[in-house]
Amino acid sequence: MAVLTDMRAEVTKVLREAILRAFSDFPSEGLPGPEALETPPDASLGDYAFPCFRLSKALRMGPPAIALKLAKAVDAPEVATAQAVGGYVNFFFNRLNFARLTLDNIKEAGDRYGGEMDNGKTVVLDYSSINIAKRFHIGHLSTTVIGHSLKRIYDHLGWKTIGVNHLGDWGTQFGKMIAAFKRWGDWEMVEAGGVDALTALYVRFHQEAEENPALEDEGRKWFKKIEDGDKEAMEIFQRFKDLTLKDAKRVYDILGVTFDSYNGEAFYNDKMGRVIDELKEKNLLSESQGALVVNLAEDKMPPCLIVKSDGATLYATRDLAAALWRKDNYNFDKCLYVVAYQQNLHFQQVFKVLELMGYQWAKDEMEHVAFGMVSYEGQSMSTRQGNIIYLDELLSRAREKALDIIREKSPDLENPEDAASQVGVGAVVFTTLLNNRIKDIDFWWDRALNFDGDTGPYTQYTHARCASVLRRAKESDARPDDEALTNDEARAVLRALARFPEAIRAAQKGNEPSEVTRATLDVAKAFNKYYYEQRILDEDEGKTQARLELAQAVKRIIALGLYLIGVKAPEAM
Repeated sequence: MAVLTDMRAEVTKVLREAILRAFSDFPSEGLPGPEALETPPDASLGDYAFPCFRLSKALRMGPPAIALKLAKAVDAPEVATAQAVGGYVNFFFNRLNFARLTLDNIKEAGDRYGGEMDNGKTVVLDYSSINIAKRFHIGHLSTTVIGHSLKRIYDHLGWKTIGVNHLGDWGTQFGKMIAAFKRWGDWEMVEAGGVDALTALYVRFHQEAEENPALEDEGRKWFKKIEDGDKEAMEIFQRFKDLTLKDAKRVYDILGVTFDSYNGEAFYNDKMGRVIDELKEKNLLSESQGALVVNLAEDKMPPCLIVKSDGATLYATRDLAAALWRKDNYNFDKCLYVVAYQQNLHFQQVFKVLELMGYQWAKDEMEHVAFGMVSYEGQSMSTRQGNIIYLDELLSRAREKALDIIREKSPDLENPEDAASQVGVGAVVFTTLLNNRIKDIDFWWDRALNFDGDTGPYTQYTHARCASVLRRAKESDARPDDEALTNDEARAVLRALARFPEAIRAAQKGNEPSEVTRATLDVAKAFNKYYYEQRILDEDEGKTQARLELAQAVKRIIALGLYLIGVKAPEAM
């Protein structure tokens, strides 16, 4: 049997040879690459298809005529056969070789299937970015799980990844919170009540300020003390931050989310002078109603506000300082901001200002990874209206609901609580990462926790099903008979497995974790159809061994896919 390495590469080689055989004077520099191959929407149209339209101009022939000539010139039965359909050449893999190639590739690569060891590049990912003294709510779910998934995807593809939680830890509100704490709070109360106690103090401050406006000045004075590095103010403020991060860490631990840096807005307080000085030196600053701005009219954007009329800096100033610091310290090849689409204009302005400052990397290497909004069972989230779902409560409820379902479906399962935790949390994450990130999400329990359909529990159950089959298998020295993997159902599973690396690369290229989610789901769907149509364990040991290899490969790739989106793969459920 011929030893193949990658079917897309092999078919490309066969195609190029056919072109040169059919059209001897065709220029070698014009030969198509692997990206020219398309995946037909229907398996009956082949495993790959080449559209001949791209050769029509060079050859001065119609695509159907080119396709006919090329199909006849293909001569590599150990790789694939070819068929002309209209203006396309459709390639059908040699099923026997394809099965062995795919299984061997997965077995050899293991958990690194579709990945790289080190490509020498660095990516900084800015995600989650919670606010100090506020509880972690469902509004932070998308940024957290999208960023976490992208970190794993980039890491899998050989990038050095740096996850940054750019804390919202700057602003007058923290002066107000200290003022409230000094008037009505104490550490015993705050330690006992946690972030909720801090929120209550903040709410009380605003209620009292309506009757006593002088409190606003008191809040501003305390924030000025923070700005000036006052010892007492900084000690109180640091304890507020520690308390918030301790509360958030509970949620991060449940989700398996980690960060390499918690440098937030406050970290860049003493680094904004460089930004302002450079903007002045490069004549980019202009005055507008007492404020300093960068005029972006030529780029059809409103001016970017750098310094307010009272001398205070803004988000944009701090984001500019952060970008420069990260480039200096991490020398990134990419810097991603996983932030909701409402901030589109903000990042367009920040990137454009950096570009105007002469930093070409801002245009080439920085990207706003925008996403849609999350609603809960038809209701939009609103802090002001009190309609907010806290993330720890959502995840706790998910585990409880999953436990009820598992106890009903698998009453004899050992450690059902562990499985329920994996399934419940996984259902929330999977639902969030199932569709294109820019789409709004409406979270419903009955959809997310369904064990049938396009859900996390369905995909996790397929992994557990493979594990169960492998546990029940008897040991055998029989050589796998790959003829058992040439039927249509096995071919569909193998196609899904072979294309999984392409999904990982597409996810990285578009910063779109749903590519991996859908590819993992495709593997699960194909295997479940195979499972119901084909008997895996039977008297023929050779065929059984081949089918078990397929089940092992499916289990491994589902586990990998779930890992890349931040979901665990239960061995039983």
